[in-house]
Amino acid sequence: MKPWKWLKRLGQIFLGLFLVWLLVLVSQLYLAASDPVEALLVLGGSIRREVYVAEISKSYPEAKILISNGSQDPCIWLIFDRANASMESVCLEKCAQDTFGNFYYTTPILKAWGVKHIKLITSKTHLPRSLWMARIHLGVHKIWVDLDIAPETGVPGNREFWLKTILDITRSLAWALISPVVPSPQCDRLLPLKSVDMQTWLKIGFKCEHQAKLDKIIQQLPKQ
Repeated sequence: MKPWKWLKRLGQIFLGLFLVWLLVLVSQLYLAASDPVEALLVLGGSIRREVYVAEISKSYPEAKILISNGSQDPCIWLIFDRANASMESVCLEKCAQDTFGNFYYTTPILKAWGVKHIKLITSKTHLPRSLWMARIHLGVHKIWVDLDIAPETGVPGNREFWLKTILDITRSLAWALISPVVPSPQCDRLLPLKSVDMQTWLKIGFKCEHQAKLDKIIQQLPKQ
């Protein structure tokens, strides 16, 4: 058989294997979509997202909450405390520096938790880029993503434009191809919310975004 025919046959085999893998993946995602929400993933960029997840967390008492590169630790602690929301299953991921990093670092955490169905919480101004990236990064690992938009009264830090979207989608697709066969990235700055030391933060001093309306609460906190 001529070399070009071998290459053609090899290409057909790889294409067939890819289509089988894709079909299996789609069927697994379809099944995952029918399962209950097991985790809430909050993308940093606006404190309104953390206020929102604290408000809705009572509707998902069994779900874990992962906040990626969010507001300062004490601000998030105060938000959950004010909402009388449980902090037991809330973790703060502090390695990400951008939207790609949000999913680069949180995907291995969600996989380790064994979740198959998550709800992504971000702002309308962060779309569609964040949702497309979430479904690429998490979808390839058989995790279904629903979207929940946090209400905003101002303009969050995220700014969307098509070049940025194209670049992030491209590198997300590239990472999706190799991530199943390479060691998962590990974030060494994963903090349970309940372990935040408020007394230390009060001594150091901190400020929270105005939209959280925490100024009076901070002023009333006892300092030791």
